[in-house]
Amino acid sequence: MKGITDEPQYSVSLLDGGTALCDVINNHIEEQTLSEKNAFFVADLGAIMRQHVRWRTHMPQIRPYYAVRCNSSPAVIEVLAALGSGFTCSNKSELELVQSHGITSEDIIYSGVCKQVSHIKYTAKNGIDLLVCDNEAELRKISRCHPNAKLLLQVSTEACNPDDEMGMTFGCSLKDCRHLLESAKELGVEVVGVRSHISSTCEDDQVYVHAISDARCIFDMGEEIGFSMSILDIGGGFSGSETQLEMINCAVMSMVDLYFPSSTGVSIIAEPGSFFVSAAFTLAVNIISKAVVPRDCQDQKQNDLSPNEEPEFQYYMNEGVYGSFSSKLSETVIAAPCVHKNMSLDCPVFSSSLWGPSGDDLDQVVDHCLLPELNIGDWLLFAHAGAFTLGQPLLPSTDSTPPPVYYIISSRDWLEMQDTGITSETTMKNFSWIPYFLSSCQTEAALSVPA
Repeated sequence: MKGITDEPQYSVSLLDGGTALCDVINNHIEEQTLSEKNAFFVADLGAIMRQHVRWRTHMPQIRPYYAVRCNSSPAVIEVLAALGSGFTCSNKSELELVQSHGITSEDIIYSGVCKQVSHIKYTAKNGIDLLVCDNEAELRKISRCHPNAKLLLQVSTEACNPDDEMGMTFGCSLKDCRHLLESAKELGVEVVGVRSHISSTCEDDQVYVHAISDARCIFDMGEEIGFSMSILDIGGGFSGSETQLEMINCAVMSMVDLYFPSSTGVSIIAEPGSFFVSAAFTLAVNIISKAVVPRDCQDQKQNDLSPNEEPEFQYYMNEGVYGSFSSKLSETVIAAPCVHKNMSLDCPVFSSSLWGPSGDDLDQVVDHCLLPELNIGDWLLFAHAGAFTLGQPLLPSTDSTPPPVYYIISSRDWLEMQDTGITSETTMKNFSWIPYFLSSCQTEAALSVPA
């Protein structure tokens, strides 16, 4: 299949019906094992498309605005743009990235709450008018640098778990909204809607109920002051599971029908991030070192281990929290990986921990898991690795670069994507679609990789 432009930027392997994700992973591991054993991602663009279909099925009245900070891979931006998504950007780099893909300014929200003046000026110069604001200091900056801005007033929501110390609230309180609306009116800045901030760990549908109820109050205040309120942004909080999506849909749509019926002309939007990309990416990492320590006594030296004591293994990988696992630094729990090697069903497992390559005490990726004994050079696979994993490393160095991403899509998913209106002639023009073939030795390989 020929590339769809003269100079495509991304190559996508088009899989036939007999080739699966595990085959592609096996292939790249075989290649890396024979070379430098670098970490890499495999991204299934079809998984993003399927999540888009789920969204449209369960939330047909709510337009998604993808949260770019979750995964800023240019290929993700292009696929979601082709599927009709809008975008929320938290900084100038994300704004530039999205605009470089031809996204119109009307489909972009500058969601950063603490904005640099230069970034506000950039949005004004480029016609990006939808900005988020939650305090008077930001409001005054916007009035000076972007007087034509249209603001979404960010309002705090109830914490999903009041006992969770990490459950910080963002946005102004309901009681402070009137003052902020009045200040915006005095400064001549237009307020057009409300944005709720909801954590991605939220599993309480009542949080959405309260958020929409509060939004109705703020709409009434704004209209009383003289604003034309037209956008309700229910924010994020979408983990990716279909069960959660159905739960949120039931809670949200009943409240929307009550407070924002279609006759009001209010546009309902949301900001899914992990929902679209988490399951689409698999990260393969290599074991570069190992240590054995006594159970529950990791500060002892290796030679302190008695002959009859069960060991605990520490494995060091070529990716850590200063790279692809940076979300661990914000208390995200990284799930245990799969081991990429043949193992018998009765293979013994041992208490293990997984570490990045820095040697830093903070560079612990997985605190505890049960794994068979691994050797240096073995591979681990982290599924659902698409959220908050791609970007520049936190500790840049001359030899520290983000792992490469290999994009794939099944021929079936590509046909379904075309059914949604996407064609290689009109959208996704930065892609070249390359048929994927397995060599005979790869076809015969029987490595234990989950499909």
